[in-house]
Amino acid sequence: MKQLTGEQIRQMWMDFWREKGHDIYPSASLVPDNDPTLLWMNSGVAALKKYLDGSEVPENPRIANSQKCIRTNDIENVGVTARHQTFFEMLGNWSVGDYFKKEIIPWAWEFLSEEKWLGLDPNLLYMTYYPEDDLTHQLWAKVTGLSDDHFIPLKDNFWDLGAGPCGPDTEIFFDRGKEYQDIPDDDPEMFPGGENERYLEIWNIVFSEFNHLPNGEYVPLKQHNVDTGMGLERIASVLQETPTNFETDLLMPLIHAVEELSDNHHYGESKEVDTAMKVIADHVRAVSFAIGDNALPSNEGRGYILRRLIRRSVMYGRRLGVKGNFLAKLVPIVAQKMNKHYPQVTEKQDLIQTVIDKEETRFQETIADGETIITEAINQLKDQQATVLAGEEAFKLYDTYGFPLELTEECLSEAGFTVDTEGFKQAMEEQRQRARAARKDIGGLHVQSTVLSDIETPSEFTGYQEDETDAVVTVIVHEEEEVSEVKAGTTAYFMADKTPFYGERGGQVGDKGLVYDENGELLGKIVDTQHAPNDQNLHTVETLKPLKVGQKIHLAVDSARRRLIRNNHTATHLLHQVLKDVLGSQVNQAGSLLDDHYLRFDFNYFGQVTPEQLAEIECRVNEKIWEQIPVEVIHTTLKEAKEHGAIALFGEKYLKLHDKIRVINIDNWSMELCGGTHVANTGFIGSFKIISESGIGSGIRRIEAYTSRAAYEYSKGQSELLDQVAQSVKVKKPEEIAHRLEQLDQERKSLESEIESLHAKANQAAASQIFSHIQNSGKYTYIAEAIDGKTMDDLRKISDEWKQADYSQVLVLATSNQGKANLLVAVKEDAIKAGLKAGDLIKQLAPTVGGGGGGRPDMAQAGGKNPAGIPDALAQVKTLLA
Repeated sequence: MKQLTGEQIRQMWMDFWREKGHDIYPSASLVPDNDPTLLWMNSGVAALKKYLDGSEVPENPRIANSQKCIRTNDIENVGVTARHQTFFEMLGNWSVGDYFKKEIIPWAWEFLSEEKWLGLDPNLLYMTYYPEDDLTHQLWAKVTGLSDDHFIPLKDNFWDLGAGPCGPDTEIFFDRGKEYQDIPDDDPEMFPGGENERYLEIWNIVFSEFNHLPNGEYVPLKQHNVDTGMGLERIASVLQETPTNFETDLLMPLIHAVEELSDNHHYGESKEVDTAMKVIADHVRAVSFAIGDNALPSNEGRGYILRRLIRRSVMYGRRLGVKGNFLAKLVPIVAQKMNKHYPQVTEKQDLIQTVIDKEETRFQETIADGETIITEAINQLKDQQATVLAGEEAFKLYDTYGFPLELTEECLSEAGFTVDTEGFKQAMEEQRQRARAARKDIGGLHVQSTVLSDIETPSEFTGYQEDETDAVVTVIVHEEEEVSEVKAGTTAYFMADKTPFYGERGGQVGDKGLVYDENGELLGKIVDTQHAPNDQNLHTVETLKPLKVGQKIHLAVDSARRRLIRNNHTATHLLHQVLKDVLGSQVNQAGSLLDDHYLRFDFNYFGQVTPEQLAEIECRVNEKIWEQIPVEVIHTTLKEAKEHGAIALFGEKYLKLHDKIRVINIDNWSMELCGGTHVANTGFIGSFKIISESGIGSGIRRIEAYTSRAAYEYSKGQSELLDQVAQSVKVKKPEEIAHRLEQLDQERKSLESEIESLHAKANQAAASQIFSHIQNSGKYTYIAEAIDGKTMDDLRKISDEWKQADYSQVLVLATSNQGKANLLVAVKEDAIKAGLKAGDLIKQLAPTVGGGGGGRPDMAQAGGKNPAGIPDALAQVKTLLA
């Protein structure tokens, strides 16, 4: 059998379909563009739905590509079966209303069987088809010449995903031989298309010819499409004669690298070792490509999947004895192997490695914390003379620390203990039910439960004056119950008699920080602060040690983070007033988000903000920062604040006119009711940089901006980008770029003019050659010539020259360009008077090139999809004129 690398197979696929007139498309991003129905690009056709559903028309109806894909619905089977992968490449070719069964089946056989291409043994190939699709059966039989046992009718061979385009499909299977047969000959699944390992599906060809209506009716489509898919890793395993996809040259280099990183383990030594190495090799490819396409690890959506893949890889690495962070070390192998077709992995290699390394570090810390807690749990089990860890405790490890159940089982097993897995599953289900109930009953504020609503214990906020304070724990809530104590390794809520932690409100995010006992020992991490129903500041804590009601504690806000939040909050007040000054007093805030990274400010405005206005807005905000204006906090009544023109953005309808409220006053220019934290002087903000402005709804616009350090880093990045542009256009200073671009534009125009001149000369030369080829037919003289590589515009210009002299009465020109045919017919006045019209003539010629056209009596033009028909079209001119 012909031995081909994965890269050679991919290139061969492109070359074959290019010869068949296909445009070769690059792979689309793994992150779907404007397709909310997909989490990942999961098939070759997913990137081309806009063409197949008719919402867009491709320039060329013939398309082929190799599409990178991610599927994670069967993630647990990766490394266990021969074929399951999260990342794979799908080779595909499509016809959008062009060729159909009579063309694709011979081409498929050519690619599979001819020695120039894959050169597979025809006797080892089997084809399934839909029982009612007689034409497909007949075509396969005719093209292949194989015996009837190579063609299997299957009712499952009908591609139908519900309402929409659908149709029969045909699948090609390769017989891998008796050595791969995993079930007896008399098993009902032992046939091509059955559930067995011997007959491997290598290609699926879908004939989209019906529209499945919502009422269940199937009606013929006006436009027939062809949609095919061949898994690159799968066909590579056939040609390289490997047991599974993982032994191919596409994945084996990664497995060898994992062998070197492991603690003296080798691929093939055991099923467990092989599975671990396969999982790591597969997952690092998926993660590298996904991050390269701008997906990042997080706790939801795509980000959650990436985090899960990284953590699964780390887990399997531990089983192989791999020490420390290792996944990032495998990225260069992925980049090198895939660079020719997917250079973005190489281009973004540093970023990919950095992201993966940080995720690994974060998870290693999680593992370390979890192992400490498990050690304590083991000691408790020993004290209790028990051997099984409760499922609820195992679930707390998972839910609080992200500590996988299998790692808990592994740690306990080494000490001779087990885990109540059924109890774990029950706790997991209870948590899901709580989450569903929380989404339904609590809405946006995740901590307002019935228990909290009944708690009226007061809590004083001291964060306007200080970032740290001594306090006493007054309330602890855990799993929607008020408790007196929580153990280490628990996520819970607590209140204190006083706190410097700001609870999320008014767009400002809640504070984070640490909680210590009175002796300075760390008790836990405060990961969020919210407002309880009765307005107490409620801390979300991840405990490292037990926490008790009545315990004296020391609370410390993350001061660096708070400073950045303060900068952004005060900047929004400046921005709000500047927007009123520049765009009009009707502008009002419609929402905001203020954290330590950036600020987001939504405002009411029915109109567009021009670039000039945006530049002025940014400049004015910075001017207020540079003036170093003291930020004054005024405690007054709502009535007095309104009399002074203060803006109330929150809760005004709930305030009484004589209630004391807090007003942030900046130079009597900006005055707003606000409960958030602010800088003491506008100069502390440093700088302000708008990074985007857009409309987000009817009459609502959004500005996103950076301040302080983030603004500096953004500007630094822009400056570096300008330096790169300067180098690219070969100037020494960024300020010379504009002048250089003007020069380049003039050079471009000069070259275009020169090209146009050369083009005209080429057309003149072509015209001078063909104008001497005058023929006669009936009572007309005519010229009928083909000129390759010209455009329709070229044909018109040649026609204009023809009109200037008395060459012939009729001119017919044809050209083939980029797989399409163009025709032009011109007729002189005397021939028109005799009854000959260019439009009539073109309508009879156009079908020969697979198209249509029309025009005026003196000139008409047509286009078609079949350049091969040009000689026949020109040959018809003589007959038609006669």
